[in-house]
Amino acid sequence: MGRPAGRPVGGQAGGRVARPVHMAPVPRSAVVAQRDDGPLSRAMGLLVAGQLPPLPPVLAGTFVTGVLLLLGVAGADGLAVFAPAVTLLLAGPGSTHPHDGRFDWLVPPILRLIEYTFVAAVGFAHGLHPLLIMVLLGALAFHHYDLVYRLRERVHPPSWLATAGLGWDGRMMVVSLVALMGPLTVGYTLLALYLWGLFGWESLTRWLAAPPVRVEATDARTQD
Repeated sequence: MGRPAGRPVGGQAGGRVARPVHMAPVPRSAVVAQRDDGPLSRAMGLLVAGQLPPLPPVLAGTFVTGVLLLLGVAGADGLAVFAPAVTLLLAGPGSTHPHDGRFDWLVPPILRLIEYTFVAAVGFAHGLHPLLIMVLLGALAFHHYDLVYRLRERVHPPSWLATAGLGWDGRMMVVSLVALMGPLTVGYTLLALYLWGLFGWESLTRWLAAPPVRVEATDARTQD
């Protein structure tokens, strides 16, 4: 017999519709979610109400950051410590755009390139141990890989995670402030521990709570 008409696909439990595991709402655009904007960037996006195309400003921010770093001014007294502010002013207003342009998918990887390059450049310019730099970059890479994968599997991150994780803009600002005020080794260590703890804990608990929808579907097709 087929499924009774009007019965919810999710099934019923005791006459009531079974509730799904609590997940964050689906974002309007997976590309927007992959940007990993922090509170500062999102606030700037609200000022232009999504009217600014995201790709050209991000490319401009990449150029400015690249020039500053190539000039070798990533030290505590150099101009490169102000690169996060410049990048935020350029790329932040585009955060509320739907990112539905043909090449807007390039925005998240470009932001990753800016953030990773800045973190590494400042660390090496101050003579930090390469292992410490890699630990911090590893926390960022883990988070961004997890973010892309869970969006593909429709296990969406909670809305508070981008705020707690500071976003690409907030993390760059923290690195810049630590570079200006010091000590950088302590700053990198604390930031790495905080991000690994936050992203690791949130990812583990979220994946354990997520229903294995894809696995069940694959098993069903295999049995057929």
